[in-house]
Amino acid sequence: MRIFHGTTEIAGQMGILSSALKKRGHDSIGYNTFHSYLGYKDHLINTTQEGLEQMCQEIIENYDLFHFHYGTTLSPDFTDLPKIKRKNKRMIMHHWGNDVRFHEQARIHNPYVYTGDSPPNEVIHAKLTKITAYIKEAIVQDYEVYDYVKDYYDKVHVLPIAIDLAHFQPQYPSLQKRRPLILHAPTNPDFKGTFYIEKTIEKLKEEYDFDYQRIEKMNHEEVIKLYEKADIIIDQVLCGSYGLLSVESMALGKPVLTFIRPDLVSSFPTDLPIVNANPDNLYEQVKRLLDSPELRRDLGVKGRRYSEKYHSHDRLVDQLLTIYSNLRP
Repeated sequence: MRIFHGTTEIAGQMGILSSALKKRGHDSIGYNTFHSYLGYKDHLINTTQEGLEQMCQEIIENYDLFHFHYGTTLSPDFTDLPKIKRKNKRMIMHHWGNDVRFHEQARIHNPYVYTGDSPPNEVIHAKLTKITAYIKEAIVQDYEVYDYVKDYYDKVHVLPIAIDLAHFQPQYPSLQKRRPLILHAPTNPDFKGTFYIEKTIEKLKEEYDFDYQRIEKMNHEEVIKLYEKADIIIDQVLCGSYGLLSVESMALGKPVLTFIRPDLVSSFPTDLPIVNANPDNLYEQVKRLLDSPELRRDLGVKGRRYSEKYHSHDRLVDQLLTIYSNLRP
């Protein structure tokens, strides 16, 4: 099967899923028009919107299945969708969060959430209406995103974030380290809650001896090398669910702090080892980790196990292929 992924690479997922699909004998590639300092390149064709549109007809002819991401397709106005539909080819949309996070709805269960990266509600609604005229099924990473799109599609599948564990060798926190290192890597400080995180760090510095590093605007490969040195990683404390940094941190054997909405906790596996932290309890949660090297290491070991069990792309590809096989043209 020839599988098209496009057109927005979020958290390296188009490339990672394509890698797993290739191992299963499929021809899969991502066409990416969103370019950032993260520098994703594996299993991708990095192009422009103009370049993509020039290849549009050729792409429609050459691929059997279209796995779109982040509410984008080959054409900004979605005029490619009826063309693909007429060819009786299968399509699915993968939503990632900010593309569909309706502002008021996000605040119903989350007093902390930042939605400044999401389009206005009417824009999200208009896009979803156009997309779902042709694409009847969607994929989301968790139930935080699920709620925003469940009423638009006939079926919404939950497929966790995927990573290639071969790129992550666990470096568990040392029990002997006297000056632990806390890392925070915000792609968007407002979304991640960096203000609250660094305010907490300043307060803790008055009581504890540790190092803190904020990582920004570095490519993905360089960032992973820095993560390996960390003893504690703080991801995001506003959104209400965990993202790629949390998954990568767990894969590296690091304890990670992220806010999981109380109403969503039961939707995740019971062995999720993330330390649940929001702006109101972040101080206590980080303090608990600073007080206990044993806890840091134990959570790191559990995190690696969790990432192997639930986020390995080699495992998730089976679920993805089942989703594909049940799609109707």
